[in-house]
Amino acid sequence: MIPLWMRFAGRELRSGVKGFRIFLACLALGVAAIAAASSTAEAFRQGLAAEARQILGGDLSVSRGQTRFTPRERALFDRLGRVSVAVAVQAMSEAPSGERRLVEFRGVDAAYPLAGAVTIEGAPSLAAALARQDETGGPAVWGAAVEQALLERLNLKLGDRFLVGNVTLQATAILETEPDRLARGFALGPRVLAQTGALESGGFLTAGLPFAQTARIALAPGVPLDEAKAEIAKAMKGVYRVRDRNDAAPGVSRMIDQLEYFLGFIGLASLVAGGLGVFGAVSAYVDGRKSAIATLKALGADSALIRNTYLAQIGLLALAGVTIGLATGAATPLVLGAAIQAQLPVPALFAIYPAPLLKAAAFGLLSAAAFALAPLARARTTPPASLFRSDLSGRLRPGPELIAAGLAAAGLGALAVVTAPTPFAAGVMIGGVAAAFLVLWAFGWAAAALAGRVRGGARGAMRIALANLAGPRSAARTAAPAIGLGVALLAAVVLIQSSLLAQISSIAPQTAPALVFTQIPGERAAAFDAEFARAYGRRPTADTYLRAPYFTGRITAVRGEPVTPERVPANVRWAYDNDVTLSAIGPEPPNANILSGRWWPADHDGPPLLAMSKEPARGMNLKVGDKVTLSVLGAEIETTLAVIRDVDFGSFGASFPLIVTPAALEGAAPRHVAIAKASRDEEQRIVRALGQSFPEVNVISVREQLEAATELFDQVALAVRGAAAVALMAALLVLAGAIAARAQERTREAATLKVLGASRAQVLAAYVLEYGLVGLIAGAAGVALGYAAAWPVVTQVFEATWSVDWGGVAALLAGAAALAGAGGLLASFQALSKRPAAALRGA
Repeated sequence: MIPLWMRFAGRELRSGVKGFRIFLACLALGVAAIAAASSTAEAFRQGLAAEARQILGGDLSVSRGQTRFTPRERALFDRLGRVSVAVAVQAMSEAPSGERRLVEFRGVDAAYPLAGAVTIEGAPSLAAALARQDETGGPAVWGAAVEQALLERLNLKLGDRFLVGNVTLQATAILETEPDRLARGFALGPRVLAQTGALESGGFLTAGLPFAQTARIALAPGVPLDEAKAEIAKAMKGVYRVRDRNDAAPGVSRMIDQLEYFLGFIGLASLVAGGLGVFGAVSAYVDGRKSAIATLKALGADSALIRNTYLAQIGLLALAGVTIGLATGAATPLVLGAAIQAQLPVPALFAIYPAPLLKAAAFGLLSAAAFALAPLARARTTPPASLFRSDLSGRLRPGPELIAAGLAAAGLGALAVVTAPTPFAAGVMIGGVAAAFLVLWAFGWAAAALAGRVRGGARGAMRIALANLAGPRSAARTAAPAIGLGVALLAAVVLIQSSLLAQISSIAPQTAPALVFTQIPGERAAAFDAEFARAYGRRPTADTYLRAPYFTGRITAVRGEPVTPERVPANVRWAYDNDVTLSAIGPEPPNANILSGRWWPADHDGPPLLAMSKEPARGMNLKVGDKVTLSVLGAEIETTLAVIRDVDFGSFGASFPLIVTPAALEGAAPRHVAIAKASRDEEQRIVRALGQSFPEVNVISVREQLEAATELFDQVALAVRGAAAVALMAALLVLAGAIAARAQERTREAATLKVLGASRAQVLAAYVLEYGLVGLIAGAAGVALGYAAAWPVVTQVFEATWSVDWGGVAALLAGAAALAGAGGLLASFQALSKRPAAALRGA
């Protein structure tokens, strides 16, 4: 009842999996990487979904800037369910010692939080911490929960008083966590939480000032989410934003998707790199069964029986390798969660999720089929006489195996594209890996051919090494492509990291402002300039100090047609569906970077003109001379596009997406912003001096933000480098497979060399040189490919300055050569483990 090929396969497998250890390891490693990345991402998604109400602060949130909700709007919110309203501003805090720091100052009501809980230390409850602190013989002050970072920066302790703007607060508790922290996004300074009355008493909530107000709503039972959103949209006027619990943290969700794809892509690259190991392991296994295959064919076995016998074995072992990888990949997030879950900034539910494991299994099985079927095709088509002569050289002709291998490869690519968050980017990356693999393969063959040409001029151990590199089973052809692919991935990560870190830590501090000043009173702008110059200690120039009026406005029409945000390209929609920053400047500012048009005269008094950054202009196909209507301070202003410019938002200059002529906003009383370059000592002196005469002006330290960004980037880059190292581990497995496949041949070769008079040291040197050269060749090719992949990412995607970490590149080259050389050393020890006579008799 059992087919003959199945019985033969069972008998073959009784001898164990000795020849398939590399096969199993290569598959398991790639599958484990994909399973771990996908399972970890799913854990974060499930965590976000489970705590969506806590993250958002309710079922719905409605946000508006610079204007408080009207009584009619508040009544609507109250009809929908329980409501908590919070307000937030950026303001300067000041300690009695004179130390100052920008903070995120939030005011909440008694209903806060509607979902989740605020964690504090030093007070029995949030209500107690935020209560007015009455003292005998003195005025009551507002209580505040503050972040530990602020206490350290201002040298405060609990119970001390400090200022935020002109409001006196008392630090009553340390603020540790807020349930809606993720939903609010990035903050420029430590958090200070108080009652809304504290902000009202300080004048922070005056109409037109840059505060944000958010109403969070816990819907009453029976109120559908979609109907509530529709009712809010119908009643609300002006600019506002509505989010629901299904979109609690969209930025975090996008980051998780992108990180999953990138780490999964590295796992896929590991499978591709390990594919050579799969190919080599199957080839070596089939090669070791030549006599059995020849005997079966001589006795009348047809090609289908041969194929099915070994296909069954490979299929069963592929399932075993995938199972090992799935078990490892499923366990990795569980171990990770147990170790660091308390330190994670994003909620996660670590568990075993079937969908990520099924995806990883599909990748593994398709990879095994793509790389394992070609050796079977050769064994099936080789005549028995050739097999008896140990010649497994049958020509690969189109047949079931090659067709199935091609379909599996196509399926592998299609699955990668379908499961990616951006299919186009996935296609580009997969195409890049395929092209890199072909380039590395061709490079290995070219290196083998070159070794054959130059070996005549070498002597001793080097000649033996070059001869082996030029031979028919050269490691340059088998292991170099896999090693090169692993090195290429690591090189790309190292080069991207070094360039971005250099941009953040070296280039940005030189080109970007050190300080940004906001909320400068327009009527006191000249006095602010004078106070800044006095504290600066030297005369500021256009290259070190720049001030301009600050407005926010919205583009409402283009060429006379109202703007429909849904029709605007997604990459520039930010400029058309939200208020954006703009300024009114007469003379041409420094670093104007004009691409088309001409800047207007400094004393222009004609119709309003507009300068626009290139991205929103190109997104809507705008040209110089087109009409653009802006809504600013409640007024519609029709302008003529006069300048299209390249705005570098991180450089020192007028970094506004929109700039109009001053006459267009004549009569307005805007606040101003300013930027300045300063040393660390000058920065501290300026911040202290402005605290006396301009306490309402916010001072943002760009240096501190860059330092925080560097620390965060280092942590992310460490994780990415660790993931990229998986591909290099797969390459080392391929190298180990290549060494194992030639073990018997190497033993005979070493015995022959010793009989001919070679010493053990010469044999060792020959093999170390051979494999060291393989590592050096693969490393050089990998670094070149990594350079080619990293350069467009740095210069085009991140628009950063290209900077090469030559130390890291040299370490990669040396590491590849050293690891491959160590493999050669192991191969030589193995080859020399037998005495020459015994080894030659075995031949």
